[in-house]
Amino acid sequence: MNNRIKKVVVTGGSGKAGRACLQDLIAHGYQVFNVDSVVPANDVCPFIVADLSNFGQTLDALSSVDTGVYGKAALQAFDAIVHLAAIPAPRRFTDPVTFSNNMLSTYNVFEAARRLGIKNIVWASSETVLGLPFETPPPYVPVDEECARPESAYSLSKLLGEEMAKQFCRWEPDMKIIGLRFSNVMEPRDYAAFADFEKDPHGRKWNLWGYIDARDAAQAIRRALEAPIKGADVFVIANSDTVMSRPTSELLAEVFPNVSLKKQLGPNETLLSIEKAKRVLGYEPQHSWRDPASRSD
Repeated sequence: MNNRIKKVVVTGGSGKAGRACLQDLIAHGYQVFNVDSVVPANDVCPFIVADLSNFGQTLDALSSVDTGVYGKAALQAFDAIVHLAAIPAPRRFTDPVTFSNNMLSTYNVFEAARRLGIKNIVWASSETVLGLPFETPPPYVPVDEECARPESAYSLSKLLGEEMAKQFCRWEPDMKIIGLRFSNVMEPRDYAAFADFEKDPHGRKWNLWGYIDARDAAQAIRRALEAPIKGADVFVIANSDTVMSRPTSELLAEVFPNVSLKKQLGPNETLLSIEKAKRVLGYEPQHSWRDPASRSD
């Protein structure tokens, strides 16, 4: 554990990545607090239900916790924020609702952090910024952080969140706001469905056959929290391999035959570049659906 970071508030701790994040931070000695619109199924840490699209609720939730004594709240000096709460994908709601919720909640978290003097923020951007669902083929593969081609209100909200982070860090040079462009989050129980992906390589072309194990997403979050850097930055976060048994070169030849390669690829290597995350954050995926040990929690 980074000795300067002890207390972390996690928004969206009841979701897939959120649950893994809470467990990982607790396992590494952090004190954590969950803020979500959904009551967690397993109460692993203190939590509060809050609507982060409301600034008053956001400011309250990020500055106080329930002490457990007659529900009395106590002011809490948090060292960092992990902001995962959002409408998690396109077309779960109408586009204006998705855009408004995600933009406003992200602004509220960033602004509340600024007012509370919290300088360390890690938040969930999205692989969709890269151009998903790739109806227009990517300009090259593996796609990396230089790709920014939002194709939906959801991905636009994430790209603008990345721009907003830059401006907050310009206002407050001591802030660190790291956006993680997570691939499709998978838990071990999800791996049973991977066999169905083999039937049609076009079925998962929408994100270049990528995924991120929730436990590796949690690792990336922790490493981003601990990274001794300042300012705003973004990182693609995926697992090292694809969701397919077929070699990556075969998938490309069939589905994206005219897309140029930036590097030689391993047999099942991901097409979502994690080289920057490895180099800067020290991120290294530990789990794969191919590994029987990773198929259980």
